[in-house]
Amino acid sequence: MQSVRIDLDARLKNPGDTLPFAGHLDETGYSLGDHDFELPEGIDYDLVLTNAGEGILATGMLRAHVVGACDRCLDPAEFDVDGEVDEYYLFEQPAEGELGDDEDEMDFSLVSADGSIDLEEALNSALLMETPFVVLCHPDCKGLCPVCGANLNHEDCGHAAQIEEERLASSPFAKLRDLNLGEE
Repeated sequence: MQSVRIDLDARLKNPGDTLPFAGHLDETGYSLGDHDFELPEGIDYDLVLTNAGEGILATGMLRAHVVGACDRCLDPAEFDVDGEVDEYYLFEQPAEGELGDDEDEMDFSLVSADGSIDLEEALNSALLMETPFVVLCHPDCKGLCPVCGANLNHEDCGHAAQIEEERLASSPFAKLRDLNLGEE
């Protein structure tokens, strides 16, 4: 993702000062694990920067339309991402032992020495956190036939009966079908 650098100026000089900040990134895609996704319309974001005294709090929303491959049938799968951006940029690195027990693992970045912040990591995190782990073209996707590889959403290849028979035969309970319990 491209850098989104903001120079902090007099509009955020005092605690409580806020600055609305919106924009568009012409990103074409991203990867998450083994998945590659396209962003045909890029990424839009709408944030509010707030001077919180010890640092700048960036909060807001990120929106993107995403296209990837279905995990079951490999057809294109489209979904929208609405991610929440929430990042804290401290003016100074806290001294060791200055953070309380519950703040030890608090997530924050630092305002750079030139008085700017880079929102790239915060925007990227919001995008990745809202990307589904399993991507489907539609919720009831039938996937690919394990015998011939046909897309079962488009055609019935006729292997369904063979697959069900093999599944039942390989079941550890298959022998129970032949068990005679004295019932007639």
